[in-house]
Amino acid sequence: MSGKGVLSGVRIVEFAGIGPSPMAAMLLAELGAEVLRVDRTAKVQLGTHKPERFNLLYRSRRTIDVDLKAAQGKALALDLVAKADIVLEGFRPGVMERLGLGPNDCFARRPALVYGRVTGWGQEGPLSAYAGHDLNYVALSGALHAIGAKDGPPIPPLNLVGDFGGGALYIAMGVLAALVQARATGKGQVVDAAMVDGALSLMTVFYGVNAAGLFSTERGTNALDGSDPYYAVYPCADGKYLSVAPIETRFREVFSDIAGLDLRGHPDLTPTTAEAKERVRQLIAAKLLTRTRDEWAALFAASDACVAPVLSVEEAPSHPHLAARRSFTTLDGIVQPVPAPRMPGNDRPAELARRDDPAGALADWGIDAARAEALKTAGLLA
Repeated sequence: MSGKGVLSGVRIVEFAGIGPSPMAAMLLAELGAEVLRVDRTAKVQLGTHKPERFNLLYRSRRTIDVDLKAAQGKALALDLVAKADIVLEGFRPGVMERLGLGPNDCFARRPALVYGRVTGWGQEGPLSAYAGHDLNYVALSGALHAIGAKDGPPIPPLNLVGDFGGGALYIAMGVLAALVQARATGKGQVVDAAMVDGALSLMTVFYGVNAAGLFSTERGTNALDGSDPYYAVYPCADGKYLSVAPIETRFREVFSDIAGLDLRGHPDLTPTTAEAKERVRQLIAAKLLTRTRDEWAALFAASDACVAPVLSVEEAPSHPHLAARRSFTTLDGIVQPVPAPRMPGNDRPAELARRDDPAGALADWGIDAARAEALKTAGLLA
């Protein structure tokens, strides 16, 4: 993998999973860590069917397939762990222990190891042993209940809140924090990142607002859930949508002027009753139906109106702002986001996932070619 990064010199063994763990590994790899992804030799059906080149979360690191149920495969994994700073795994509680690769097994080989575990329900609790997916974890946190239109059902927010926001980002942050301590003390630890905990953490501000008596449990009636006419999505003349979010009065004035609503100094600029808010919503909706989305976007561009077009994944790469920031790259013919966040000293670009000869990957981790070849011959390595 080319380029340097702020995590240059950090080595990570990722035991391949789904959802948050591969995203966390990608983020850390693209910050400069050397990540080796250890996958199973017997593949598991994951509910989606696509060639591996489209699994963009596997970017920027090498992958090898190891039979972890075989003694030689487990021994290889432990030898890799002994050279690692961080382990990432996303299996149900107890799976790694049964494989002989749990925290105690790994700490015996590397006392300063940071052992990152990301699951849906966490390592303990009544639900910890049971299956679930992003939607279930978000449901338990209170987040799912709050998302959706008034008088309608909760709307799944893709898998951004549980898998990626509540899982990947929290395990990445946790293992890096633990690594700082491990390097200071020489003692490693387990990081337990549960997606339900992460989703709850993301909801902290709303629990505070609720405790203050300022949050309604009725969907579509709170300031940031689409009920406020100045924080909502509106259709335009072409059936496409515009996001309108001038929360502050000074931004509403800019929005009003550009839209031609002439609301400066008018009570409708700061409606307080449900009736007034509905009147303003209808006023804005009628106005925005007079032009296409892109016509409005051009009018509102370079202003403090807090307006942006609602773009599809097909449209986003060509938006002038994202193009100017070079926010997308093309790898193997696939347009995809570039690494984030950006910072000085991190010039590592996104790179294709590599599944070349495992001997080459293992050589970089001090495993000699003869041993790798023997494992390949035995069908324990690919």
